[in-house]
Amino acid sequence: MALSLAHALELPGKYRLDRDAYLAIQSVYYPGFTVGGVSEPLAILAALALLLATPSDDPPFWLTFVALLALIAMRLIFWLVTQRVNKFWFVGQNATALSLQFFGAASWIPDNWTVLRDRWEYSHLARAILAVTAFVLLLVAIKI
Repeated sequence: MALSLAHALELPGKYRLDRDAYLAIQSVYYPGFTVGGVSEPLAILAALALLLATPSDDPPFWLTFVALLALIAMRLIFWLVTQRVNKFWFVGQNATALSLQFFGAASWIPDNWTVLRDRWEYSHLARAILAVTAFVLLLVAIKI
């Protein structure tokens, strides 16, 4: 949740940046967020384990189930929206072969870069909302 929330909280400040500043800032994030991104599949597995350990006739089961769906939706948004835009932020970056393979760097950034910015930023906002929702649901499920 922390990584998604961090992206969402930086959105207002990043909207004040011009193209060059925005592209420079984007390349700063990747090392830490890429490493931290491994936590999302682990969160899905942990929520699934919790769901399987919860009796289906208990209210916490359904709270956990919805939390699991939110976590899965986060991953889907990443792969279907965010990741497709990531490759544009890698244009001209000095990155490792593994990073370039993962992000699949594009060869150019379109003139209407703000469309990509908006898609990237709002996908992270949606992911943050889903992450907070999953976190709260899991907290409530554990407390019931």
